[in-house]
Amino acid sequence: MPFTFQFGGSSAFGGGFNPESFQGGGPNPRPRKPRKARRAMGSPLSRTLTNLVVTLVFGLVYFYLELPALNLHAEEFYVFVFLLCAVYCVCAIFTSGFQGDGSVKGYFHFVRKQCAVPFLAVVLLVVTLALGALSSWVVFRAGSYSKLLTLKAGDFTAEVEEISYDQIPMLDKDSAAQLGTRKLGELADMVSQFEILPAYTQINYQGRPVRVTSLRYGDLIKWFTNRGDGLPAYLIIDMVSQEAEVVRLEEGMKYTVAEHFSRNLYRHLRFHYPTMMFDEPVFEINEEGTPFWVCSRIVRTIGLFGGTDVKGAVLVNAVTGESEYHEQVPNWVDRVYSYDIIMQQYDFYGMYHNGFLNSMFGQRDVTVTTEGWNYIAIDDDVYMYTGVTSVTSDQSNIGFILSNQRTKETKFYPCAGATENSAKASAESRVQQMSYEATFPLLLNIAGQPTYFMSLKGNDGLVKMYAMVNVQQYQLVETGQTLAECENNYRQALAHAGLIAAGEQKPAGESQEQEGVVAEIRSAVISGDTHYYVRMEDSLGYLDFNTAEVPLAVLLNVRDHIRYTFVLEGAEFPEHGIVQATGFEYVDWDN
Repeated sequence: MPFTFQFGGSSAFGGGFNPESFQGGGPNPRPRKPRKARRAMGSPLSRTLTNLVVTLVFGLVYFYLELPALNLHAEEFYVFVFLLCAVYCVCAIFTSGFQGDGSVKGYFHFVRKQCAVPFLAVVLLVVTLALGALSSWVVFRAGSYSKLLTLKAGDFTAEVEEISYDQIPMLDKDSAAQLGTRKLGELADMVSQFEILPAYTQINYQGRPVRVTSLRYGDLIKWFTNRGDGLPAYLIIDMVSQEAEVVRLEEGMKYTVAEHFSRNLYRHLRFHYPTMMFDEPVFEINEEGTPFWVCSRIVRTIGLFGGTDVKGAVLVNAVTGESEYHEQVPNWVDRVYSYDIIMQQYDFYGMYHNGFLNSMFGQRDVTVTTEGWNYIAIDDDVYMYTGVTSVTSDQSNIGFILSNQRTKETKFYPCAGATENSAKASAESRVQQMSYEATFPLLLNIAGQPTYFMSLKGNDGLVKMYAMVNVQQYQLVETGQTLAECENNYRQALAHAGLIAAGEQKPAGESQEQEGVVAEIRSAVISGDTHYYVRMEDSLGYLDFNTAEVPLAVLLNVRDHIRYTFVLEGAEFPEHGIVQATGFEYVDWDN
């Protein structure tokens, strides 16, 4: 008899297969427990008050920590308001006992009905953001963006005078920072407690180009132990003499970016000026040496979020915390407009002055700034310099701009020539055997020729030599151990190239006359000319006699008594280094 399965009734499997008892391949699931309903907290009025208190506490904490500007032009303001609305709605869900069905849609309907005010505020925020972004969109407002920077045409030779040696910055920011760090390391009472704030500001101080910066606390513990007295000093780095000075204060600085709580500069500004937007504060000193923070006020001039510009500045006394807003800043202030705002505004002009479509297609007369920038002092103001190049080429400049960092007065000087990076490469190749690194070029007027000036730094980061490169003919490069020697060699090269007359080969600077006895003579051949380096008795510096200019220098001997003339680079003859000598005569011993 064949074996068969029997469904239903009795079988060899103990009752057969019952489809009703088989669900999902396993035993019957346990029935779900009904969700325990949450009870509402108190009366509707008390719930509303609770929601408002929690939202207010959150808002105060957030405002204290994040410091958003209460300004419709500030993006962080919208984040702040959105978070306040979100906190209120979340509190309302908990205090009302609302559970919903667990879906986003259920919570959305609750918020729309029970939190009408914050819900409408969020909707209004979104609409405002969208309209503000459209009103600021460069596609629609290209003409307005191109007019942010008023540009004037300039004549470089006529308007930019040859500056004296004591006005030429010879250090870049990195070299200045190294000198500052070494100087602080010499002060045993400070080095263990304080560090140097890395943001060095270049200013004109008492007629000299310098970089200044504040100290900061080494860490939180050192802030706690020193906060009563504040930061005791600031640093001045002379960009010409390359000397670092620590200026000690009678009363320490208590309002800085390194402080905490209410004395923190950002918080101090926000509590006193809650609606203002600020650029990054910069450290400056006035002519009396009083430390200040210059806090430029940022405004948006195109729609809600476009056309970033500066309108005045708040000056904060770093010692006392006293602050005052100035629509027209005092003349001693050197930096109101940052380099990035000026360069951005020129890029808007260069890109869009012929319209947005032209910037994308055709690109007729479209120009942009080059990658770097530098600063130079002119008439007691600090000017930012950067090159201008065509958007379709990065191999050459078509000119450059000089912009006053206090007033934003900007001039464009047409001058086709090498880019700054090309000039750096030319200078470095001239001394490639020494592996020196060139600083970013500074633009000078030498004998009516636009000239890139660079310091050449060694592996230790300190300045070893100087270089000058002609902007229009960047293969014309000269170097020197001193600025005077470098300029003299450069002027000779200009004359040999026919760019200036031979009579213009005189070195610039103030000529001085002294007499003394020769103690030491050394010689070297530079650019085909023999130079005699003469050290006088009671002196550590050397006179540089170029035999091309002073042929009689080959007759000099140790112990000769001479009267000599030289070019004074600074206020006095340097104790070390080399100065350019322009001539000499023998002195009668009997006299």
